Amino acid sequence: MNCKHLFAIAMLACLQGGLAANAASANSKTVLPLDTVIIDAAGGTVRFSAEIAADPASQEKGLMYRTRLAPDSGMLFDFHAPEPQTFWMKNTILPLDMIFIRADGTISSIAPDAVPYSETPIPSTEPVRAVLEINAGRAAALGIEPGQRVHSAIFGNALPGQK
Repeated sequence: MNCKHLFAIAMLACLQGGLAANAASANSKTVLPLDTVIIDAAGGTVRFSAEIAADPASQEKGLMYRTRLAPDSGMLFDFHAPEPQTFWMKNTILPLDMIFIRADGTISSIAPDAVPYSETPIPSTEPVRAVLEINAGRAAALGIEPGQRVHSAIFGNALPGQK
């Protein structure tokens, strides 16, 4: 075997290893903790099973690349302290409602029907502790509005029996 053949074999081995690593990372899914988020909405109590994004890596990824979100599911971004927050929809396939929540668990504002793939900034109107993302149109359909109370362990106001 000459040097050209050895080089070709070595390159093929590196390429195959790289492809396998990329496939493994594309198929791996980080499992986030779940919390039941309860909202005292105008139409009654509403419950969501929310993944908790509480670290920079999970917050950066958010719901990007997801093709489905159950009607009673969402993602709760916990920033641990009130700060102005700005979101965007780059690489996000699903249209979403973004519910901005103060540290005391009350809804500050809602950005309804965020447009998939948009890079337009979606800012909070004031410093918030958390943001709940749910399917677009759900906030209006369920009577969720600013000023209403959101119950979750992160706000210290979980209801008895709430997980």
